[in-house]
Amino acid sequence: MSISKEEVLYVANLARLRLSDEESAQLAEDMSQILGYMELLNQVDTDGVEPLEHVVEMTQNFREDKALPPLNHETALKNAPDADSDYFRVPRVIE
Repeated sequence: MSISKEEVLYVANLARLRLSDEESAQLAEDMSQILGYMELLNQVDTDGVEPLEHVVEMTQNFREDKALPPLNHETALKNAPDADSDYFRVPRVIE
């Protein structure tokens, strides 16, 4: 299938794109090649081929979920940029 320069300009107009003559000619050529490749793929016999989610086998390696002791106030506030005894101080966001 071949895409004409006029078809590229029509679609570009719908998408509100301004293309130069060189860009529209290049896009017409590129889109024609893509559609030609899709036609080639449509000719491949895929009977009996199971659809895949991923090309390679995927596994999820999660760490074991176990509870740890909580941080004490001193450790939690040690690296805080601004703290007030037991609390973090943050900039006011609501006036």
